[in-house]
Amino acid sequence: MSYSAQSTVLTPLGDMLLACTPRGLAGAWFLEGQKDTPDTLEGVPYRPQDSLLSEAAEQISAYWQGQLQRFSMPLDLIGTAFQVSVWQHLLNIGHGQHQTYGDVARALGSPKGFRAVGMAVGRNPLSIVVPCHRVMGQDGWLTGYSGGLHRKVALLQHEGVALDGQRVLAQPAA
Repeated sequence: MSYSAQSTVLTPLGDMLLACTPRGLAGAWFLEGQKDTPDTLEGVPYRPQDSLLSEAAEQISAYWQGQLQRFSMPLDLIGTAFQVSVWQHLLNIGHGQHQTYGDVARALGSPKGFRAVGMAVGRNPLSIVVPCHRVMGQDGWLTGYSGGLHRKVALLQHEGVALDGQRVLAQPAA
């Protein structure tokens, strides 16, 4: 993978590392407590003024201020064909909405593929931007989140999802 620039953005859940390629934003990871962070950013220029990284930082800030519900910056989804199909599906789960891993698997034409969906969701390199936090276990139970389950809870609460501990109470009406 060949990143062209990196930067950071402050969020209420901790600083995030952003990385882009010439095609789009390719990574957004929490600096502390995030699983699967890249080890390939050594030597990648730190350029917070990069137009794409600056736009990403502005949109992430607007999300936290309640001014943005869907990100619109160009993305460079780098993964296997299956992972990319899962991540593209996640982009269609609306703000404050959620689906189960099984829902995603069925939508992708693989009703028994919920475990594979879970693996792809867990490898999502674009935390918050590709909203993997909106995917739940069976019956709305919150399962792992590579940024930490406490962050998944905070993201869902920020989006107005009603929780009972680590379980979603109900899907809001569409």
